[in-house]
Amino acid sequence: MVVALLSGACSYTPAELTIAEPRLAQSTRIHAADGSLITTLRAEENRENIRLTELPSHVPDAVLAVEDARFWQHNGVDVRAVLRAAAANTAEGQIVEGGSTITQQYVKNTILDSTQTINRKVEEALLAIQLERKYTKERILELYLNTIYFGNGAYGIQAAAMEYFGVPAAELELAQSATLAGLIRAPSAFDPHDNADAAVRRRDNVVRRMRSLDLISESEATAALASPLELATRRAEDRYDAPHFVEQVKRFVLDDPRFGETPGERRSLLFTGGLRITTTLDPTMQAAAEEAVGRVRPPEPGPEAALVSIEAPTGFVRALVGGRDFFGGGEQAKLDLTTGGPGRPAGSSFKPLVLAAALEEGIELDTVYRSPSSIDIPLTNDVWRVRNYEGSGGGRSTLRESTVQSYNTVYAQLIQEVGPADAVAMAARLGVSSPLSAYPSAVLGTNDIHPIDMAAAYATFANRGLRIPPAFVTKVVRSDGTVLYQHQHRQTRVIEQYIADEVNDVLQEVVERGTGVNARIGRPVAGKTGTGQDHTDAWFVGHTPDLATAVWVGFPNGRVPMVPPVTPIRVTGGSWPAQIWQLYTSAALADVPITHFAVPNRPQPDLSEETEAVNPGRELPTVRDVVGMPFEDAVAALTRAGFVVQTREVPNNDYPPGYVAAQVPRGGDRAEGGSTVVIDVSNGEVAVTVPDVFGLEEAEAIHRLQWLGFEIALTREQEPPSPGSEARAGMVWRQSPAAGTTFPRGSRVAISVNPPPPDPPPEEAEEAEEAEENEDGEEP
Repeated sequence: MVVALLSGACSYTPAELTIAEPRLAQSTRIHAADGSLITTLRAEENRENIRLTELPSHVPDAVLAVEDARFWQHNGVDVRAVLRAAAANTAEGQIVEGGSTITQQYVKNTILDSTQTINRKVEEALLAIQLERKYTKERILELYLNTIYFGNGAYGIQAAAMEYFGVPAAELELAQSATLAGLIRAPSAFDPHDNADAAVRRRDNVVRRMRSLDLISESEATAALASPLELATRRAEDRYDAPHFVEQVKRFVLDDPRFGETPGERRSLLFTGGLRITTTLDPTMQAAAEEAVGRVRPPEPGPEAALVSIEAPTGFVRALVGGRDFFGGGEQAKLDLTTGGPGRPAGSSFKPLVLAAALEEGIELDTVYRSPSSIDIPLTNDVWRVRNYEGSGGGRSTLRESTVQSYNTVYAQLIQEVGPADAVAMAARLGVSSPLSAYPSAVLGTNDIHPIDMAAAYATFANRGLRIPPAFVTKVVRSDGTVLYQHQHRQTRVIEQYIADEVNDVLQEVVERGTGVNARIGRPVAGKTGTGQDHTDAWFVGHTPDLATAVWVGFPNGRVPMVPPVTPIRVTGGSWPAQIWQLYTSAALADVPITHFAVPNRPQPDLSEETEAVNPGRELPTVRDVVGMPFEDAVAALTRAGFVVQTREVPNNDYPPGYVAAQVPRGGDRAEGGSTVVIDVSNGEVAVTVPDVFGLEEAEAIHRLQWLGFEIALTREQEPPSPGSEARAGMVWRQSPAAGTTFPRGSRVAISVNPPPPDPPPEEAEEAEEAEENEDGEEP
């Protein structure tokens, strides 16, 4: 590098040295979808100059100790430091140490940009030499200390002292000065607000470096190393709604070359360019998400919860809860659990993605599999032992029923048919961008996946096979009105409509009568639970035709089993995640008309020519109509015809107990010999359809349910904030099971009712009565 600098210096003419005041910065405003202001990004111009002579000596000494120990000896370029850095970088095979003096840093930060090329480094060095010839060392050090960035919007030592310690720079103590000096190299990594431990370690290194250079005494070093961090309290105005969502918006600008060729240009544009950014965030839905997570998630040190919600037809991310407290400090505070980190095992919520691959390959929902509680599947060099949750299963089951009951043993067989490579390829097509390994256990959700990927994949099901990339930003405009970005809708068909419809159909049953019953909201819902190995992760991912939402619960720092005594219950996907999902979605869609999923309509191929070519003259057998027959006779007739029979007991008003009330396939349909016929057998109980009591007054809702013979589980609790919620006092805002489902008379229906408005004070009640009396002209 030294040779390059010297040879470049012989042929390179630097720009004329000019030091100008920084241009006036303008703050960027981030708006929600409805135009309301989420937050203003400070223009990162928290600047206040201070003279070098006003600072205690340990302030510049701390900075020079770690940034440029030979500052007082070199002429702007420290050849010794360049040689040392070159040797270290060569030994490591990568850039691990820099050789820039603070004069060079000042030139780079205020006169040039951060481009790393040989010519630029040469220009930086030559301008640094010019600067040292034009100004005294003291003036250069003063300029540097007043312009260097310390993180959190603080430029210069004065702003940094106030930001982190709440004192003027002239009052900084040694330990505080060392803390600030340690920030210069990497403000984010050593941010004392967010990573106190790392900041203290870095501070201590600075103190030891100052001692080794004999800039402080042994007693001063000992006292500084023993000092507590003691940061200033952050300003309340620094807090704002949806902070993890805002971080996604920042990343959108900072990572996109459309907003600048270099990272420095993009950062400058975002924080000082006066942008007006319109996002997809819905404030009402965000509030509902925060409320739902806060009501179910246990307090610290309990597990975390994350939620991300995507409007299915548009791909707009409407709500996002990335963690407990973005502003609370700590290493995990700013980590967005919906998009950041390595992701977490999705458990059985991944099964519908494999189901889509199976349906595409021609495997049908009524295909019958062995469904034992455990199964051993031979692999190339091993045996894969698979068990169902809590020993469920047994006998044989259709693919539909195995999905509803989440039988691992059936899905382990299914992925052997589909192939792991095809299964994870389908997941990628549906919208999963997390890297996935194609091994058999992937079907049980052992790959690490981010919640936003699961929400995107289920949104593709909601869109009947059209994948739409998730979007956070719809428009970016300069302060002068120039449009820098306008969102364009993009969609790609990745699976056929009928495949998505069939997945939606079976996932509705998961919520109606399977593992996801806690997610019922009184309208059509499709979804799937997921519970990780040893209860370390719990998921519920579900969607309506309007909205797809993924909820994850777990410990971010490791695989901690969520079982007593760590948690009060054994956490599964059907418990806390489904409850969060239910609370959020019922509030988010409170004012949205109910939309129904499309009825599956698998195209029927014309088998006549194919059948004649393979088996001339052969026709598929006709399924006998057994509706109305006694159970035993129906089973015998279908078995003799070569079909496998699966039965389920149902309440029914048309047939006596023990008689067939319905069958699939229907009588007269043709089906392959050996395929399954499912028959519903009347159990003698009266079938009653659950009425829709949403929005009814409490008394009216109870009357309707009791008249139909249902038992009632009544809860009086306030619904999450949503448009019109205040006007629904005393009305039903949640019911389970959903309206339109059929259950035996005497079944229990749970309803939640908003508390009635409080009674007026006695004097107001008397005045109201008197007003009524006067109006009617009657005496009491």
